[in-house]
Parts: sequence; structure tokens; C-alpha cells
Amino acid sequence: MYTTLIEPAELSASLADPGFAVIDCRHELSKPEWGAQMYAASHIPNALHASLDRDLSGPPGPGTGRHPLPAVEAFTATLSRWGIDSAVQVVAYDQGPGAYAARLWWMLRWLGHARVAVLNGGFAAWQEAGLPVTRDPGVRAPRQFVARASDSVSVTTAQLEQALAAGNTSLIDARGADRFAGENETIDPVAGHVPGARNRPFTQNLDARGRFLSPDALRRGFAGVTEDEPQSVISMCGSGVTACHNLLAMEIAGLRGARLYPGSWSEWIRDPRRPIAR
Repeated sequence: MYTTLIEPAELSASLADPGFAVIDCRHELSKPEWGAQMYAASHIPNALHASLDRDLSGPPGPGTGRHPLPAVEAFTATLSRWGIDSAVQVVAYDQGPGAYAARLWWMLRWLGHARVAVLNGGFAAWQEAGLPVTRDPGVRAPRQFVARASDSVSVTTAQLEQALAAGNTSLIDARGADRFAGENETIDPVAGHVPGARNRPFTQNLDARGRFLSPDALRRGFAGVTEDEPQSVISMCGSGVTACHNLLAMEIAGLRGARLYPGSWSEWIRDPRRPIAR
């Protein structure tokens, strides 16, 4: 069972196994249909395509962030349609860094499914290894997914406000340093960060080739951001997507128990009464 990362060669050896479901999560925030276009042009054999906006998010509302979590019932139906049940090993990949694949990784764990891993290096690593690709759409017979959703792996905005007021949490923001500082904001209408948050851009989890660093290197990296126990850490970003990358990196490093703030910055700023820092 793969629960964090899987290497291209390991996935290649199991492509014909119906017990493996491969999900293509490629996406580009500025070009919402780019991922589907890339999937249509070339993808890993048997892979299915997941849309961040339609499959891995619910409809945004006036008080939510840009990518709110879907309703449990809706995501359960999606997983069932993809042919995933408790016995299936899921492998998620994106164009390379794992930012969008990690969102699916976290969401499956949120619903109690541990058999999920991210392809280390993503589609770029698969191509670099000279492994086969196809344009044929993936097909899987439906299965019945049974969700065991946990409220303990995430926090609402109200819960985050309470935790920050109590001073018993470390809030780690996965956005780039410039956006965290309130500079070069091109996505959200308000720039800055939640007061008290600390910055750990998700790209710091990767080496120069876009692969995850070793567990030891990741542990050292997170130790430079917080000395708190993992159970006291809350991960956020712009809309609850790249925050999952930090949670995956912490899991790889053996730092288990951190939680996600799904609404993240784009939800925090919905209420102008909430404080911001730059």
C-alpha cells in the first residue's frame, strides 16, 4: 500500500492492475480548462481526469474561498464513478510539483481512504523516464465508495480564529513569499496574510527536479518554521490547494496530525472585519 509517494517505475509496474486507479489532476489556475486539454493530448495509460473546479471543489459561495471542499455526498459519488472503493490504490499526479495531486491525496484521507499516493515528479517525471503515454480516455467500472469523513483533519474559519486567539497553534501559509508579504497579488482581491501566520512556500518541499526532498530534509525545513508539535499545526494557502502539499510533505517527514484550513486566504478576506498583515 502506497500512502504518500509512488515512483514512476513503481506505478508503471502496476498499470494493468485494476486495483490501481490513476487520476490526472493537472491544472492551471489562470487557465481552468488547461488540465483537460493536456489530458486529451497525452496522459498516463488508464488514467482518469479530475477537474479541480468541478471534481475536487464545491461551488464557491459568498462566504467561501475560491475552492471550497465539495459536499461529502458529491465527492463520494465522484469516487464511485471513478471506480474507487476501499480496496483500490489511488495514484494522483499533476504536471510535476504535486500541488494539485496533493489536494486529491488529502481529500481521500479526509474521507478515510489511506490507499492514496502522489506520483513523485508527476507527469514530467513519467515522461523523463520514457514511460508510455496515450490519448485514449481511461475507463473504469464503477464501484461503491463508502466515506468515513473526519472533522478532525480540518478547521473552519471560526475554529481558526479561536485557535489563534488562544495562542495554541502554528499557522503555516504555503503561498509564495511575495504573496504572503502582500506583494504581487494577482489572484485574490486583498493582499497579505493572516496575522501570526508563518510562511513555508510549498516549493521548498521539492528539489531542483521537482521531486520531494528526503524525509530528513523535510523535517529540518519544517523545524525552521515551527517548533510546535504537528498536531498544533494548521496549513493554509490561497484557497486550500497547495496547503495540502505542505501536509503531504509533513506526512513524508513523519510529522503527522497537522490540519488543513480549507477556506484559506480567499475565505479569510471575505469578511473585511478580519485582520490582515503585510
